[in-house]
Amino acid sequence: MSELRIQSLRMPAADLGPDNPLPPLFPRNPPFKLEHDSGYPEDMLGNMSIGHLALVLPYTLQDQYSRELEPKEFQVAVLENEILRATFLLEYGGRLWSLFHKPHGIELLKSNPVFQLANLGIRNAWFSGGIEWNIGTIGHSPFTCSPVFAAHVKGGDGTPILRLYEWERFRKVPYQIDAYLPDGSPVLFVRVRISNPNDEDVPMYWWTNIAVPETPSTRVIVPAKSAYCLGCGSGGLDRISVPVHMDTDITYPSQVSNATDFFFQISKKETPWIAALNAEGHGLVHLSTHHLFGRKAWTWGDGPGGKNWQRFLSPPGDGYTEIQAGLTRTQLEHLPMPSGADWSWLEAFGLMEADPSIVHGQHWSKANKHVTNEMAKLISFGDLEEELHQGRMFLDAPPVEILQQGSGWGALEQMRRTYTDEPPLCSEGLSFSKSSLTDQQYPWIELLENGHLPEGDHQSPRTGFIVGDRWRNRLELAVQDQDSENWSAWYHLGIMYYHEGNLEGASGAWNRSLETRWTPWAARNLGVLAWVEGQLDYAANLFSQAHHAAPSLYPLIIEYGTCLIAAQRGREWLDLLDTLDSSLSQMGRVRFLEAQAALSMGDLQSVGTFFDENTTVADIREGDHSLSDLWFAYQEKRLEVEKPGDDYTTIRQRVRASYPIPPGFDFRLFPDKELS
Repeated sequence: MSELRIQSLRMPAADLGPDNPLPPLFPRNPPFKLEHDSGYPEDMLGNMSIGHLALVLPYTLQDQYSRELEPKEFQVAVLENEILRATFLLEYGGRLWSLFHKPHGIELLKSNPVFQLANLGIRNAWFSGGIEWNIGTIGHSPFTCSPVFAAHVKGGDGTPILRLYEWERFRKVPYQIDAYLPDGSPVLFVRVRISNPNDEDVPMYWWTNIAVPETPSTRVIVPAKSAYCLGCGSGGLDRISVPVHMDTDITYPSQVSNATDFFFQISKKETPWIAALNAEGHGLVHLSTHHLFGRKAWTWGDGPGGKNWQRFLSPPGDGYTEIQAGLTRTQLEHLPMPSGADWSWLEAFGLMEADPSIVHGQHWSKANKHVTNEMAKLISFGDLEEELHQGRMFLDAPPVEILQQGSGWGALEQMRRTYTDEPPLCSEGLSFSKSSLTDQQYPWIELLENGHLPEGDHQSPRTGFIVGDRWRNRLELAVQDQDSENWSAWYHLGIMYYHEGNLEGASGAWNRSLETRWTPWAARNLGVLAWVEGQLDYAANLFSQAHHAAPSLYPLIIEYGTCLIAAQRGREWLDLLDTLDSSLSQMGRVRFLEAQAALSMGDLQSVGTFFDENTTVADIREGDHSLSDLWFAYQEKRLEVEKPGDDYTTIRQRVRASYPIPPGFDFRLFPDKELS
């Protein structure tokens, strides 16, 4: 009997902490670009040229988490029938945390026994394990560590459906995920729908990321003979053969040396599917209707950096790899979604039981054909297409019950559309009720209805950011009228201009905000602007003013210290540390900045203490090798003092040969490229 219930799940968890109240103004890394375009499909090159976001706005960063684990109760939704039990973390993006096969008593996913946060997401915080639903742009979902709406919907035959949905603010689209387990079904069905209610096309991105156990015998089976590889040697996007590339069978993730993306090229004639199977030929299989045709495997690799990341994200034991499915050939692309378009596809997840002698045999084509045949015993592709068609009956069905509220931004957008006589945001199947509104949306409701943005307390940072020309036009009218002396209105208008690339307008608005009422928030924004424009000393002075007005704001402290070191004013940072509360000065990121400043001042003892105490920097970024850079620079300085006559090249070679990075500090994914 199929059922849906709400219950709690208890596990050791890190504290996410509050959102960073400062607007995320620092640019993201530039998008990947092909070094040459010969041989690449034109539509693929076109998809790579659109949709890349320079900023995280209008979202905030989630960068104030800890690494200390304490028991925590998570609210979960459980779908269950006679064969499968699926558990979803409602408060964290609706992630499918566990898919348990009851007759065999096995977990099909890599279900992390702890909730450990690290800096791998687009908003910083991210955690490994389960199945993540990624919409918007490369860098994981903006809802990875945020609640989404959850509702109970009934199918036509009474089957309970878990509906997860939200209003995605990068692309200004609603999306929904309908998950259900019919009676006796050996697969979990997940129907995804994205609608574009805008009067313009938008770049769209979707990838379903599935964490599965990685053992020495785990093999990824996928109906492909070639793949685009990111991380296979040249630093670009290489076309490689599958399964063997340069004497390595890349379908065994444990045999891959470095962190690598494999984007498998599946013929449009093939059913899109992918499986990860163990030594016995058992494991998870994922298949979908054709709209979701991209398939990928990701591995951390067998290098020290990848292994360290695995330890950083979960307790010791078998690692994990990811098999993924997306809308495009690679994750470097966005797909143009026309105005008014409504996209749906169906995904299915279940247990694959295949003959291990064939799965792990020498004949790749036989392994593919065998798994394809065995998959038909779970569900045929024709049945999957029919299930997608039948699902139209409940696609717009209103919820029977709202199980969890998401953000209030969808309700605000619905209000704006009603106020301006625009078409509705979505069907009755998604309920963005006014009960979801919070203090972040109420000032914008006032602007919408009365043409005025409330100032609020100037001693507290303003949050609830909005970007886009519809709201900017309203705010521009407000500052010409009743909000001409409103510091908060000018502050938010500057953020809108900055997001649009109008740096002159942003500077003017923030300076006007300061003239109206001086606040550390506008001063800090001007500091970021000066920093981005290369005026490091001026930026550091502005950060100094902001910090002295808000001395206990941790994100501001980090920005100030980082700017001081970049401006080669490390002594000021070391002096500032004496004024900080110990709860702040002992934070890992603060200690790291202290070590960087100490190195610049020649204080090798303090740098050595940082490493000797195995200081943990909780928010070290994926791809950031500043810890290893600090280690090598420290050892080079130390040898320069001990043997002043040696030339730099000799010292550098000696350090790399004789002073390996301590494992806890080595997060390099491509050591040969990062430290040439």
